[in-house]
Amino acid sequence: MTEQFVVGIVRGTHGLSGELKVESTSGEYEHFARMKEVVLTDGTATESFSIEYVQEASAILYMKLQEINSSEKAAKFNGWQIVVPRKYAHPLKKGEWYIEDLKGCSIWYKEVADNAPVVLSNENTIGTVTNVVEGGSGYLVEILLSECCMLLTNDVKFTKRGKLRTVYVPFKNEFIGEVDVENKKMQLMHLWILD
Repeated sequence: MTEQFVVGIVRGTHGLSGELKVESTSGEYEHFARMKEVVLTDGTATESFSIEYVQEASAILYMKLQEINSSEKAAKFNGWQIVVPRKYAHPLKKGEWYIEDLKGCSIWYKEVADNAPVVLSNENTIGTVTNVVEGGSGYLVEILLSECCMLLTNDVKFTKRGKLRTVYVPFKNEFIGEVDVENKKMQLMHLWILD
């Protein structure tokens, strides 16, 4: 199965002909011009469409899909995600990653001296990335803590029901260090952020 990536979110309709207003998840829009087909999903249902045309506007994209010919039909897809194969996703720059590539990364912590090289290992794995979500001031890494996290922090990381706890860490350099998606590992810079 081909890897699929969320490249946009339908934010409403435009006009009477069934155009969709699309917000790009990367903030870039030029890669939409290469797309011939897209899949729309709300997380449970999916529908595939051929693209008639796309038109870039100020911080939004208008997309016309075949078989959607009215604003009423287009309104059904408000809030749905636009999913495409990796080849149609926005090309990455240095220091950028696809959320799908970050999911499943183990979160690793080890105190590192200033200017010392970082070597990511399975030692001191404190959790697993389950998602990356938008927060008030940027993206947050959603981490499901592991039981070995208790050994590092001397603190119980369980919910009241005895389940492992999920925490959210800002996806910023001061909190997340080295990211190695090839080996599915990310470095946590500070343990106190888990409290």
